[in-house]
Amino acid sequence: MDGPTHNCAGVRRRDFIQLGLGGLLGMGLADGLRLKAHAAPSARVASPAPAGPRAASCILIWLDGGPSHYETFDPKPDAPSDIRGSFKDIATSVPGIRFSEAVPELAKVADKSAIIRSICHKDPNHGGGNHYLMTGSPTPVPVACGAFVTFHPSMGSVVSWKRGPRDGIPPYVSMPSVTRSGGPNFLGGQHAPFVIDGSPNSAGFRVRDVVLPSDISEGRAASRRELRAALDSMKRHADKLAEDPAVAFDQYLAQGVNLVLSSKAQNAFDLAREDGKVRDAYGRNDFGQRLLMARRLVEVGVPWVTVNSGGWDHHTKLFEAYKGDQVRNMDRGVAALIRDLDERGLLDSTLVVLLGEFGRTPKVNKDVGRDHWPHAMSVLMAGAGCPRGAVIGATDAKGYAASDTVHKPEDFTASIYLKMGIDPSEVLHTNTGRPVQLVNNGRRIQQLFA
Repeated sequence: MDGPTHNCAGVRRRDFIQLGLGGLLGMGLADGLRLKAHAAPSARVASPAPAGPRAASCILIWLDGGPSHYETFDPKPDAPSDIRGSFKDIATSVPGIRFSEAVPELAKVADKSAIIRSICHKDPNHGGGNHYLMTGSPTPVPVACGAFVTFHPSMGSVVSWKRGPRDGIPPYVSMPSVTRSGGPNFLGGQHAPFVIDGSPNSAGFRVRDVVLPSDISEGRAASRRELRAALDSMKRHADKLAEDPAVAFDQYLAQGVNLVLSSKAQNAFDLAREDGKVRDAYGRNDFGQRLLMARRLVEVGVPWVTVNSGGWDHHTKLFEAYKGDQVRNMDRGVAALIRDLDERGLLDSTLVVLLGEFGRTPKVNKDVGRDHWPHAMSVLMAGAGCPRGAVIGATDAKGYAASDTVHKPEDFTASIYLKMGIDPSEVLHTNTGRPVQLVNNGRRIQQLFA
């Protein structure tokens, strides 16, 4: 497994109760699906998604805890030593653009990427910052660092709501866990992510609970589904379908069965089918193999994949950490993903986004770390029409604050929705009838659409 998975609040990536597909043909899944069936119903659609080109998929790579902009995409080599830190800046594949020497592989694919250096906000807490960047909506109340909250639907859930499952393929996947604000809120439990946990780098890795038991063939499973449908048919005709919780339960059961019986899904989940050299390029570690899984998932039509990486809250020994496997694996894996998508002709239709909830403080603290700093952060974006080899915006000479072409999280989220063919000004209605705008006062980051 990869390195640390928690932040300064002590929250670990497995602290959520995950809903798997365990016991698909027995009572284990039935109980779980009943819980999901009683979740809040989906919001009503108020307006259609905008017409025109859209990204087929998005791979969101979330560095939970807040990666340092200084030690990645916004080094300050001319700043005093207590600000610039111990890493040097290096040239990238784009003349005039320089990254930190901690990310040499990402520097090599700068000509395929765009870096936004000027997104900022005012929430220094992990919970609030995560929510803001995951949903485009600030939290209406102060949120503690370790809180798991979704006051507003996450981008992945909105895409799930808009696109829906096709051919047994889930519309929203998260690995190895759901981010703390990655849920659906009032859109309903059916738009929560399908979580792929476990260690994809281990020998014989299989996605938990989506493989048929060895004593049950696909034909037999399908027959059981048909039998159950026949037994329930009289009751369905007698009940008011819209008010029957069993109908919602059946929808979830159907989703689960379709996933198990989908050859496309099973092939995508099977990393053993991938060429060994490609697996090596991503890195034989959990993070790299999850990125490879993400590529395989978008290839078969999953519109939203989140890869959640914990342990980026470096209050102590930051420079030591950035010389270690965690940053090395991220650097290698994300660069390999961008190259791989580009070589396969998928980068034009796939949006890749890399970020955390905020940047880090300008001055190195007494513990040789950096603390929370929402006033400046860097976001990498690639594909789906994003300009190649671009830097958008800037921070001041010491990296204290975004100072040029400044954007807020609402702008970032609105831009992603537009890339995905979704109108960010759309008004949703909760199950109680309350109107909620998808993104309030968000404006597109124009340079991303040049």
